[in-house]
Formats: sequence, C-alpha cells, structure tokens
Amino acid sequence: MAKISPLMLAPPIIFAAFVGLAAVGMYRDDPEGLPSTLVGQPAPGVPDRALADFPPATADMLATGDVTLVNFWASWCPPCRAEHPKLLQMQAEGMNIIGINFKDTEGAATKYLRDDDNPFAGVGFDPQGRTAIDWGVTAPPETFILGGDGTVLFRFAGPLVGSDYEQRFLPALREAEAAAEAAGG
Repeated sequence: MAKISPLMLAPPIIFAAFVGLAAVGMYRDDPEGLPSTLVGQPAPGVPDRALADFPPATADMLATGDVTLVNFWASWCPPCRAEHPKLLQMQAEGMNIIGINFKDTEGAATKYLRDDDNPFAGVGFDPQGRTAIDWGVTAPPETFILGGDGTVLFRFAGPLVGSDYEQRFLPALREAEAAAEAAGG
C-alpha cells in the first residue's frame, strides 16, 4: 500500500479553503460594500487647508440643517473624472457638496477645477490623506451623505455613475432628504 505524502494533500486543501471563502463572500448582503464605522456618528472634521482661489471647506458646512454630500476626489483619479458631470448636475439642482481633494498636488487639483468647473461649495485640500484616514476613505472617489445635523448617514465607495449609483446611492440620498424634510416641516 502506497503512502500519501501530506504535501500532496496541501494543494487541494488550500484550493478548497479559497473556494469556501469565495462562497461566503458571494452570499454576503452587499459583496461590494465596505462597512463604515462612521454611519450614525458625527462627521469627522475637514482639512484646515483649502485650494487657492476656491472657497474653503469648514466644519460648519457639515451641519447646515440640510442634507450635505462630502466627496473625496483627486485630479489623477479616472473614476473621479467620470462622476464629475453628475456632481455638477447635483450642484445645479441645489445639492450642497463639500469636496475634499486628497493625495494630489495643489496645482493639478486647482487646474482640474478651473478647467472642468467646480461643483463644491467648499474645497478642502488633504495632500497627505490624513483627513481621508479620519473618514475611513480607502480610495477615491468616495461620497458620504450627511444629515442636517452633520451625522454620517451613508458611505458610497466608487463613482456616482451607473446602476450602482442608481440602485444604492440615490435611494439613500432620497431617504436622507425625506427625513430632513420631515424633521424640518
């Protein structure tokens, strides 16, 4: 009778473990979503620095009494560029949007907003990404929906385009706006 080496069993066992992990991941409630510990908490602060020639983002802009979006972006980020027209449209429709530029150069970020228009009521500049860490941002773009009191209601990782935007972000935004309207009137 031939002996089976434990080393021969290792590859199938490792493969079975990967299949098991993948199966568990596929059946989570939201396999694309990353949990945010900020939901239900007051929004962290904004950077002290602003981009030159643009209105600064300030802490009081996070709790205006109306729903506010906080968008983390960078000029070098293709998905940020893809969502830019949607941000401009939302701004034109009256949405209060705070932009936090991070891990970027001031010159590139300023040029981008000058060339492609500025959708932000205030712009924070976070070149080292310290503010992004406070917010739990993993990669740009990420957008947070804040209630009128500055509480984080929802975190959306990725560009505000496509079916994910329509199926996850818009319902959360509508819910926040309905809650704000009910509280205000």
